[in-house]
Amino acid sequence: MKKERQQIVVAARSWLGTPYVHQASARGAGTDCLGLLRGVWRTVIGHEPEDVPSYSMDWSEPQGEERMWQAAQRHLLERPVGAMRAGDVVLFRMRNGSVAKHLGIISAVGSVPRFIHAYSGHGVVENTLSTPWRRRVVACFEFPLEDL
Repeated sequence: MKKERQQIVVAARSWLGTPYVHQASARGAGTDCLGLLRGVWRTVIGHEPEDVPSYSMDWSEPQGEERMWQAAQRHLLERPVGAMRAGDVVLFRMRNGSVAKHLGIISAVGSVPRFIHAYSGHGVVENTLSTPWRRRVVACFEFPLEDL
């Protein structure tokens, strides 16, 4: 794994055990999935590229707007889902027909791929990217590594 990708995984793992708190981004105190990504960005790249507006738990689902996907496209580099690498960001659609509103960071690839995410009721955890999770992945992105 390239040094920069390893930095992303190490930064994400440093958040393990952080409780789930909607709209938070404070390692050890509380975070949601976007807050985890924001915290890793701050550690690895620096200043966040834009202020995050307040958001509800439904992530604009009633309007059908792909706000999280659009934000990822503004600041991350899209990659083919089938070519995930450690350090990549994956975007999930939790239910068919809903907007994509959950994300995680790939921590290991190979025969047992894993990802780190902040999950309601569980906090920041590292899970196997099992078939049920893999089916929900709708996009894959990488951090803009030239900024490192």
